[in-house]
Amino acid sequence: MSGLARKLVIFAAVDGLILEQRGRPATKITYKDSSILQVPKDGTRGEGTGKSFEAFGLVGLLTVSRSSFLISITKRQQVAQVHGKAIYVITEVAITPLSSKTEAESSIANTHASLLTDDPEHVDVSDTDGEEAGQAGNTNDDVEDESLPAGTLSAPAAHRRRTSVAEDVMARKGGYGRFAQKWFSKEGWTADQRRNLGMTESGPDAAQDKPVHTEVSAQESGLPAPSKEPSASSQCSVDVTAALLPKLLRTTAMLFGSSQSFFFSYDFDITRSFAARETSGTEAPLHTQVDPLFWWNRKIIQPFADAGQSSLVLPLMQGYVGQKSFEMNPNPPKTAVGADWVEKSSMELEDLSAVTSSHRSSRESGATGLNHSQSSIKPFLLTLISRRSVKRAGLRYLRRGVDDEGFTANSVETEQILSDPSWKSKVYSFIQVRGSIPVFFSQSPYSFKPIPQLQHSENINYDAFKRHFQRLSDKYGSIQVVSLVEKHGPESIVGDRYDSFTERLNSSEEQKVGFEWFDFHAICRGMKFENVSLLMDAVGEKLDSFGQTIEVDGKQVSKQRGVLRTNCMDCLDRTNVVQSACGMRALEGQLKAEGIDMSLQPDQTTQWFNYLWADNGDAISKQYASTAALKGDFTRTRKRNLQGAINDMGNSIQRFYSGIVNDYFSQAAIDFLLGNVTSVVFSDFESNMMSSDPGVSMSKMRQHAIETCQKLVIADEHEEMIGGWTLLTPHLPNTIKSLPFEELVLLLTDAGLYSCRFDWDMEKVSSFERIDLQHIASIKVGTYITSVLSAVQADEEHNVGFVITYKAGTDDITRVNTRSMLSIRARDEADLLDGTPVQTGAQSLFQSLTGAGSTPAPEMRILALKALYARSAVAVDGNDTMLSEVEQARTICAEIERMVLHGRVMEIGSERKGVVEAGDVISLAEAKKSTGILEQLSHSLKKLVWA
Repeated sequence: MSGLARKLVIFAAVDGLILEQRGRPATKITYKDSSILQVPKDGTRGEGTGKSFEAFGLVGLLTVSRSSFLISITKRQQVAQVHGKAIYVITEVAITPLSSKTEAESSIANTHASLLTDDPEHVDVSDTDGEEAGQAGNTNDDVEDESLPAGTLSAPAAHRRRTSVAEDVMARKGGYGRFAQKWFSKEGWTADQRRNLGMTESGPDAAQDKPVHTEVSAQESGLPAPSKEPSASSQCSVDVTAALLPKLLRTTAMLFGSSQSFFFSYDFDITRSFAARETSGTEAPLHTQVDPLFWWNRKIIQPFADAGQSSLVLPLMQGYVGQKSFEMNPNPPKTAVGADWVEKSSMELEDLSAVTSSHRSSRESGATGLNHSQSSIKPFLLTLISRRSVKRAGLRYLRRGVDDEGFTANSVETEQILSDPSWKSKVYSFIQVRGSIPVFFSQSPYSFKPIPQLQHSENINYDAFKRHFQRLSDKYGSIQVVSLVEKHGPESIVGDRYDSFTERLNSSEEQKVGFEWFDFHAICRGMKFENVSLLMDAVGEKLDSFGQTIEVDGKQVSKQRGVLRTNCMDCLDRTNVVQSACGMRALEGQLKAEGIDMSLQPDQTTQWFNYLWADNGDAISKQYASTAALKGDFTRTRKRNLQGAINDMGNSIQRFYSGIVNDYFSQAAIDFLLGNVTSVVFSDFESNMMSSDPGVSMSKMRQHAIETCQKLVIADEHEEMIGGWTLLTPHLPNTIKSLPFEELVLLLTDAGLYSCRFDWDMEKVSSFERIDLQHIASIKVGTYITSVLSAVQADEEHNVGFVITYKAGTDDITRVNTRSMLSIRARDEADLLDGTPVQTGAQSLFQSLTGAGSTPAPEMRILALKALYARSAVAVDGNDTMLSEVEQARTICAEIERMVLHGRVMEIGSERKGVVEAGDVISLAEAKKSTGILEQLSHSLKKLVWA
């Protein structure tokens, strides 16, 4: 594969940001329109007059409204190596504005100062590409990695690396010549070299620069500070985005940087397992080979790919990568007691960097005449890679279940790889997957233990369910499901549907899906998590039939033929316990194939394995639920204790807090960075403090609702269907403003108008009212503003609706779906159900005795309807042909008027008078007057908490 840039020097020029890489032409990103251009090799000489900083790659180009920002990697740590190719985790990123040279220089100076003031041993400054320009295609440079501090993803225990890749490079008999001397010597680059790359010399003035802080102000981001005054309607979208921009930048920096959840490799495709990887070499760029299902920065790095800058397109994967080395004895001694009467371990945890020196020392020990048992110790390397899917990506209670395409929330592929440190002998790969239960359901984040709510019809659920397992089958082969949810209680609501759908699928499909319902909480009650062995006994035979992927000398000799799919409610805590048990079972089988029986080893301690899987569980949990995994004490020690239970309680409380405070905006940011939504999502968030789910097609749901209503409510087969629409209406009938507004279905036939209240979760008609067209007196269409708390809601151009005034006739129909034999309701009873006051029994008796009101005048009623917002936050391909709000309202009113006038009998010579008139339903001024102080304070408090 063609080489990726391993180090960039970034500085501001007069007309754009310059990205300089050794051995290749520089790249310029213009300030004006963020165009990406290749500049001549010497075209940037002398352009950079200010400071610069070094980056280890690019995350991408973030464009929000009219502003663009370059996200670059400034810190990283090596966490593993596969076939000698290093894998890194990003620990810090820099966000550089592209609004102007002044703003870019200021940001670069802050980044430069921040890197200088950090602890030098945590700054990786020795990476490189080729030295000579003509050697760009032949660079074979290794990169030095900083010492791994305690607590990093790959080093849970307090230990540090004792050697570095740089030292190994210097020791390779001059194979890198003056290239290595210049890049890995104490002096580093000379002043001339630094000047050639547009970098400033480090000096006292650099250290005095103000370091960059975690919070990003509007001025730092290249935008003016948002005004506290309400923005003009014409600029509401831009102003809302600008107001939320600092929070978006902070979230982006945390997500890609300090969360330490994104991984990359310059030379190795970490997005594909050994089973899915092409063994034959290719010169194609890395980004053309990666699996798009696990490529997280695809959207924001795409501009560089489109510009032909393949060396800058660095694919990132979210998840976890960890690696441990250990040693096993194929011929364990009968006793393992030394001269000091202390038991010696034949399996020990080693630091990754000590693998080479340990292997060398074992060879030297054999030469000095140690016994056969010690000299036959075999070193191994265990690598764990978890890949989070970009489909239905997001946070705990905001992304549950399945989407229309069959992708599930928190979908993670975990690969466990066993090899020797040199990767020259057999390589074993074992894959497991996890994912939410593949049905439509939701849970409220405002409850500590929310009850699952099933959504949509059974057929729609089953279609998505079937599509999900078809995808899994196409990718992995046979499927064995292990469901860990409770068989009784709230969790069984989705568990029962999962079970029934699997039976339905197996009854109609040739390839069966194995299903094992293991009630984890019931079977392991009393902290007896060792009972997971019962599950291993139940599914062990099926797992053995799947086999494993085995690679020898770069060639695949065996491929895994199936996969274990594990889930609980969150696919976090219980799932990780079970997957670690499956991983241990696979490891035992792999070592047995290598002639090693773990049960015969004198030291049965596998704490290093437990910690590796516990770190994996913590990483996935933090990415989905913002806290470490629960039950982590058992995963690490294989023991459950009171302290672990107390820690779990604290994590549960923290999850609850994050779910109701932080997750809403973070979810909108994740969807935006992945390209699932446009910047309109921030306007939606500012209005509602939450965003819609792009994984569920609202257009399909609305069309399905119209079809459902048409089949159910139009009883007269002679009525001709004219049109159907979905609109917003006040919560209470016969009112213009009663919150919250609901989405209803409006059907128009040649004889009547049907207003259908729809249960969108169950996809059923809850009630409907039929209005005879000849009873319609007038229709007023115009501005319809129901709230002025946000700029979007107060925009007169996009808040449009109409009010239908009609005479309530005796032949009009109102029906309420009571889930019983009785469905017809008198109009006053229907109003009573919706909160409208009706006559008392005494009043009715008085009227019957006196005869008063025996022939009352027809009651005039209203039906208020508001057009849905035409702009959707969901990103779609192609041109958006949806009508504007004004066009929606006018089109519907015109159709109703046409049918009303068509049915009227006119006297000869009389003039046909229309029923539609223009006029405000609720004007902006009226909406401002009706907005109380309490309502304003409530919204301000929500913004303070969520935005």
